[in-house]
Amino acid sequence: MSITLRPLRLPDDYEAIAKLVNTYWSEPTDAGRLEEDDGKLYTVGHTFADENGLLCGYDRLRQVAVTEHDEIVGYLWIWRAPWTEPGNLNHTMVVDQTFRKQGVGRLLFQHAMDWAHTLGTCKIVTEVWDDDAVALHFARNRGFVIERHAFQSVLPLEGLDAATVYGADVSERLGREGIRFTTLAEEGADEGEPKLYELYKETLIDIPGYTGEIPAIAEWRKWYLMANGYAPEQVLIAAAGDRYVGVSNVLHNTQTNGMYHEYTGVSRDYRRRNIGLALKVKAIELAAARRAAYIRTDNDSTNTPILSINRRLGYEPLRGSYRLVVSLRDSNTK
Repeated sequence: MSITLRPLRLPDDYEAIAKLVNTYWSEPTDAGRLEEDDGKLYTVGHTFADENGLLCGYDRLRQVAVTEHDEIVGYLWIWRAPWTEPGNLNHTMVVDQTFRKQGVGRLLFQHAMDWAHTLGTCKIVTEVWDDDAVALHFARNRGFVIERHAFQSVLPLEGLDAATVYGADVSERLGREGIRFTTLAEEGADEGEPKLYELYKETLIDIPGYTGEIPAIAEWRKWYLMANGYAPEQVLIAAAGDRYVGVSNVLHNTQTNGMYHEYTGVSRDYRRRNIGLALKVKAIELAAARRAAYIRTDNDSTNTPILSINRRLGYEPLRGSYRLVVSLRDSNTK
């Protein structure tokens, strides 16, 4: 069968792309969400070399692999955001399971590498599931090495009485110590978002494996705060007086009726007081009250404090993912 590459035809391709990536992503998407995300992107790329000769700025390349009947059987998205680590590009590639080992991935990957070399990239970053031996073999054969390992975990909520199981003793104790729990809906966006942004700026850099710069507040709002499934009443906040010292942003996926911990962070000088645990419990209580089917999260393998909290709360381990990198300055990928 003849396979060729072509640029995306939007909005016509959204449905087929969503169907394809849903065979690989842990949380499903749909055409509407893909189009909504596209609306957040810069329309024209702009890259440049910094004083160290490293790639900076932003740009992206997207291609699909199609059969002679224009059936989409592979999808490539390679990009960098303004806050991506200098020199790096991020890479996503999904191939229809029935078309693996037929040259689809090879075509897409070579196209991505040609573009990366044109830009002057020095490193490509991608992810594969840790139980996908085929994808891992494909990446390793092209010079990728494992840099980090992250774990998924899930808490099924059917039949769970959160109040009975967890109680309110942690948050009640913290309340007596001057910590109040609120939401962004209660605080209001005008007052709450700038404070949340300051908290994210402090805590993001402490996440094991976090790279790059902190986005400007407008980009943070689009890509970190208001991710798909966002609602201000699902942004749980711990405050000491007027200062925000903890946050847990929980997203809702209407397709699965599941909830996802997009982010949990606590200020350094308020850690080891169980604020993270209290926020996690409140997230579970929120999900249970919404009659969600589950609540899911992803954590780096070295993030011991959060992994310990998840185990304490009864989260069940799922498959994990590897972050893989390849250096183009000393590789044979071109």
